[in-house]
Amino acid sequence: MYEYKFVRVELKGIIENKPVENYQEIIHEHARQGWRLFQIFAPSTQGFGTANHFDLIFERMVQSD
Repeated sequence: MYEYKFVRVELKGIIENKPVENYQEIIHEHARQGWRLFQIFAPSTQGFGTANHFDLIFERMVQSD
């Protein structure tokens, strides 16, 4: 069985939406904690045709007690 974690990364800017946080470091930090990057989800776009955030989805095996 797997568990999942969703981390939202906000984007800033109108033309060039850039991540507010260092998404690569977020991925490395979660990998050190045993999470595996499962998917990057970008929601539907806004008025300018760009999203205002994306979600990093991580998964890992549930630890049996």
